Amino acid sequence: MKITIIGYGNMGKTYAKSFINSGVVAPHEIFVVSRKIPLILNNPIPFDNFSTEAKTFVGDCDVVVLAVKPQDFNELSKTLSGLFLEDCIVLSIMAGIKINTISKLTKATKIIRAMPNMASSIGMGMTVFTASESIAIDDLMTIQNLLNTTGKSLHVKDEKMIDAATAVSGSGPAYIFYFMDAMNKAAQHLGFSPSEAEILVSQTFLGAINLQIGSSLSEPELIAKVASKGGTTERALSVFESAKLNGIVVDAINAANQRAIELGS
Repeated sequence: MKITIIGYGNMGKTYAKSFINSGVVAPHEIFVVSRKIPLILNNPIPFDNFSTEAKTFVGDCDVVVLAVKPQDFNELSKTLSGLFLEDCIVLSIMAGIKINTISKLTKATKIIRAMPNMASSIGMGMTVFTASESIAIDDLMTIQNLLNTTGKSLHVKDEKMIDAATAVSGSGPAYIFYFMDAMNKAAQHLGFSPSEAEILVSQTFLGAINLQIGSSLSEPELIAKVASKGGTTERALSVFESAKLNGIVVDAINAANQRAIELGS
């Protein structure tokens, strides 16, 4: 399987590394199109597999990954139009660019649109993806196997759910970091040093996530196991409830979803 990655920024590099390390493809089967050809020592991808011109590789590939910035796509599409093989699968991770737009501008027919997140870079990502009508089940499985090298993936039939995924899992790491930062500051206010606060908060999140993943209990049930009647946890949770924190989180994610819709219109 030959894969061309167009755009060699953070996500382009993540995909190249993950595809190779997983053994799904060999280094010589990865081709990269980038404005600048990187001079990276010990890069497993052969130097001859890099080019500044999309037409160099795109016309002879099974999968083409569009990993460029959305604002760069219009210009790029002019060089891609008509280049794709009939059976070539186009995997786009460009935020806000719809399948119909990609098809119209590039003449591609087999298109998958995906929304990964930041943790993909360490193999712990969450990617939600959808596909054009011409994508067969075998094509879906091929792409899902590739996406799963960066973590977990979820296929949705309705393209509108990509905007929702952007708001939940795409932006989600920032929400977690925001809450961690607030807890970190609170810990320092209580007397812990910055390094002590960091390990307290990081390990607490790590432990809680692993508990949640390995448990059959719901989040409210897990909360109840920590929050004893009249105890410290219950007191803290009552402050959250008074501030309507749950509703604030819902409103924030709804706002992110609306912004994703606006950016894609």
